Amino acid sequence: MAARAESQNGMKKVALVFVLAVFVPSLVLAWLAVRSLRDQQFLLERQQSLLYQGVADALAKEIQDLVADYQRSFIEKATAMLRDHQPQDLTRTFDETLRKEWPPAQVGFVVTLSGNILCPRPQGPEAQTFLTCNSRFLANRESAEVYWSPKGAALNAPNELKEQSPVSSLKRSESVGNSSQYDSLKNSWLNNNKFQSRAVLPQQAYAKDEQLQSKAGPQSKQVTQEIGNISKVAPSETEFRQLIGEANDGKLARFVDDKLNLLFWYRPPREPQLVFGAQLALPRLIAALQEVMGQFEPALRDQICVAVLDDKAKPAVKSVVGFKANWKRPFVATEIGEELPHWEAAVYLMDPNALARSANTIKWTLGLLISALVLAIGIGSWLIVADLNRHLTIARQKTDFVSNVSHELKTPLTSIRMFSELLAEGRVANADRQRSYLNIITAETARLTRLINNVLDFARMDRGEKKYQFQKCDLTQVVRETVQSYRPQLEANGFQVECQIPDATVWVNGDHDALSQVIVNLLSNAEKYSDSRKEIALDFSRQNSPLPYVEIKIKDRGIGVPKDSAEKIFEQFYRAHDSLNSGIQGSGLGLTLARQIARAHGGEVVYERREGGGSCFSLRLPALAGSLQNPKTE
Repeated sequence: MAARAESQNGMKKVALVFVLAVFVPSLVLAWLAVRSLRDQQFLLERQQSLLYQGVADALAKEIQDLVADYQRSFIEKATAMLRDHQPQDLTRTFDETLRKEWPPAQVGFVVTLSGNILCPRPQGPEAQTFLTCNSRFLANRESAEVYWSPKGAALNAPNELKEQSPVSSLKRSESVGNSSQYDSLKNSWLNNNKFQSRAVLPQQAYAKDEQLQSKAGPQSKQVTQEIGNISKVAPSETEFRQLIGEANDGKLARFVDDKLNLLFWYRPPREPQLVFGAQLALPRLIAALQEVMGQFEPALRDQICVAVLDDKAKPAVKSVVGFKANWKRPFVATEIGEELPHWEAAVYLMDPNALARSANTIKWTLGLLISALVLAIGIGSWLIVADLNRHLTIARQKTDFVSNVSHELKTPLTSIRMFSELLAEGRVANADRQRSYLNIITAETARLTRLINNVLDFARMDRGEKKYQFQKCDLTQVVRETVQSYRPQLEANGFQVECQIPDATVWVNGDHDALSQVIVNLLSNAEKYSDSRKEIALDFSRQNSPLPYVEIKIKDRGIGVPKDSAEKIFEQFYRAHDSLNSGIQGSGLGLTLARQIARAHGGEVVYERREGGGSCFSLRLPALAGSLQNPKTE
């Protein structure tokens, strides 16, 4: 009992460790995975926005580089023209010569640092328009709002030109820690006319600085979005002379009559008092942008349309001809910068519903995968628990088996020793009594032999070492000899044995001793469980459907088998009635061996309830050619 309790405690500890270390964490992870399914569309949109934001950023960088190339090309052309012409001659004809030799120029101009405009002459409509819009600014007679990126050489630029964008200012602000401070800062920025809202509102506007969001807090999320929608480029009010400073070249953009003017300027080292410049023709720039667009991200053309939007959120160029959308609501967008202020590189989805469909597909796929994994964990856990219960049962049965075998060995050995000592000491003079004692010793010896043979045969079968000597044998003879050898013991114990064994020969392919052991085990089982009605019947019959086979039924009027144990009684060590409590002898191996031997012969041993009470065990074996006459009662 102590060993059984220790085994059970050990198994329970293993089960507890499994539940705590594997099953519970698996269920927690599954629960977290299920919760994450709700965020699949957000995660997918986040991934797509990062991908397409990279496309927009790259396009904005390409446009910046294109404008920079135009600026370098202008400087090279101006330098060449100064090398080929005298400065005094070139200042009068610079506009005409530049537009002829450098087609991207819409107008060329020359001014002095003191504010004298030497070129262009007001002779054509474009020159007149240019002078009307820019003469006072270039002559340093008025300040104007311009967009530009000051170089390090412009050390004397005014402080307002060095102001950062509102988003950059927020990143540097360590004092903003609650929503009221955030609202105050936002209102301050929005009331400052230097800052302007973007012409577009991207659907997937995301903060590039996570620290910014953490400082804002959940209460200021809306404020963060509003500030994030403020343009990163802001105009600076300055004079042309102040803007140039000590620099040798540069570019600036300004809006005149709601139209964008992009100006390049260059101050030659040999003539530092002269400033040569050009206004870039926007149609030329847009044509160049179309060429850039034609080579941009060919792998994504089926998914997105990339467009360059002007300051009014109208597409200047787009990658898909004929594509239409709400241009102010791109999926993602990036401002190009001071080169083209308020122009945007925008990305639009060709199929806006594709993300939702992909998210649903991922959600269902992950959901099914999680369900399958949870089901696998559940089934695996159930199998492990079932296996633990099986091992617990086997451990308990082995403990009972040791107790039963010890009891089974002790009982016949005690009888053999007691009666053999009486006979050896000559204390029994009566011949009939001596014969009775010898019969008891013989019966107990046979019983002990059967027990030991059962244990040894089971051990050999369990190791796969049991060998059978298959040969053609007469099953009727095997049954008749077995019953005749066992009948005396049954009759000595008060049993009435009725057998119906045919006279004809019934051939089977089997091991004589093994088949005899099956009959003995079934008779012994009927003997042990017969209760007060000591009746045992053996029926021998041959059946022809579906294939010819022989059936031997051994029936008793005993206590029977519980309904839930009809199959368990054939398991090793299992006993429907505990021998130590019920007083019924046995090791729990007899029926196990009987079924194993029968199956090794291609047959089966089955149990069924007998009408009127008791049990019926049937041995069925495939029959060979032979005949079966009318049964003979013995």
